[in-house]
Amino acid sequence: MFILKRQDVEISTIQHPKREQQVPILYYQGQTFRLISVFKASQEEEAKALWRDLTDNRGKACVLLEEPDRYSVWGKVRVDQIGSDTGSSSKMSIFTLASLLLLQSVFIDIEDFLGSKQATLFQKSVAEVMQQWQFPLMSSPEALKNLLTMDLQELAQVPSWQEHHVITFLQELHRLAKASFGNTNFAHQVGERLQEMPEGERSLFISWLNQSPLSKLWH
Repeated sequence: MFILKRQDVEISTIQHPKREQQVPILYYQGQTFRLISVFKASQEEEAKALWRDLTDNRGKACVLLEEPDRYSVWGKVRVDQIGSDTGSSSKMSIFTLASLLLLQSVFIDIEDFLGSKQATLFQKSVAEVMQQWQFPLMSSPEALKNLLTMDLQELAQVPSWQEHHVITFLQELHRLAKASFGNTNFAHQVGERLQEMPEGERSLFISWLNQSPLSKLWH
């Protein structure tokens, strides 16, 4: 596949057959594609790297959509596969919870090592990312503030993220944490940061992480 422009494609949403959410679908020359990940306009190289990895190394049929304000990667899918192509909702809940635990852990380290002022700036930056990408149940600063301090294992409702939400979130978390610390040492302790999770769930997440485009960032 190749890089497409917005005028080349049609984008709409369809109702997920098993969950209360709308799924973005891209149509191109009679084929359907589902959103995998979104990148800002300044992240052209990251977007192309993911697209090449999926197409060249994993043999997936993908398109890279170039728009004035962003890049997005879409994977080919049959519409009747939408209900099952990302695995069970429980698996995505585990990945979402692990991502939020990483956020909490990084936030605590920033507060401990860099001080409350830097932690407040980090929290503000994360809130802006949440609003920009409209993460389910996370798009308000108040919701984020609560998640940073609460026991996530007691969370009544884990946000219903899809895989592309988790990937985008962990990319942005890495970027913001690197900007705060000035290095990437924080990203080398994923297993230690997720000690609160049951061993099976932690292993499932780390296994997925190691096979994902994020493996070079978090390891």
